[in-house]
Amino acid sequence: MRSGNPALKPSTFLDLGTGALVGSPDRTMTLNGTVHRTAILLILLAGAAIWPWTRFFANPETMNPLPFLVAGGLGGFIVAMVTIFKKSWAPYTAPVYAVLEGLFIGTISAVFEARYPGIVIQAVGLTFGTLAALLMAYRSGLIRATENFKLGIVAATGAIALLYLVNIVARLLGFSGLGFIHESGTIGILFSLFVVGIAALNLVLDFDFIEQGVEQRAPKYMEWYGAFGLLVTLVWLYLEMLRLLSKLSRR
Repeated sequence: MRSGNPALKPSTFLDLGTGALVGSPDRTMTLNGTVHRTAILLILLAGAAIWPWTRFFANPETMNPLPFLVAGGLGGFIVAMVTIFKKSWAPYTAPVYAVLEGLFIGTISAVFEARYPGIVIQAVGLTFGTLAALLMAYRSGLIRATENFKLGIVAATGAIALLYLVNIVARLLGFSGLGFIHESGTIGILFSLFVVGIAALNLVLDFDFIEQGVEQRAPKYMEWYGAFGLLVTLVWLYLEMLRLLSKLSRR
């Protein structure tokens, strides 16, 4: 099994010490349980996002978004790394991750909304519409996560991550970076469309990985871990939707 999502790797459902599947028959991962945990995380994320959103629009001239962006973005990254390396902590760290990402998402959404009115509701609608469409396509068998499909998506995801990393390092060193990532010209929009497509297809890999975990009788806490992994992809997809829509608005 492969997944472009770093939270969901081939070894996720294996006992790290023996390489054997873990989990007793009465305490194993279920699909319904994972769905319920995902809903809980989404509610926590949305609830946390409301705070910086309302503060921003209540006092747009005085509210400083930077603390929320740093606390949410950096804090969420740290908690995500802890969760990836300590999967058994997921019932506790996944909700914390959702709240921290909510602070980040709420702040950056408010900034985009102030500049491009109406963009947030469009991005939210497109994100969940994509989730629903791909879930139906996956469940109906229209899209199958074959090994070649997985390999292609993982490779594309890694290439995107490398491009973003190079761009960040270049900017930190005082260079202009990779301009096409941010520009609203044809190349910039095509790049964003490509990234949105890859982020969306990562959802298919996540569905497949969670289904494999259920079939392999992963331990109960993996419901939280599976929900966490899915949330990571949804956050990425939403942010890329915002980026794409903002480019289209600038045109």
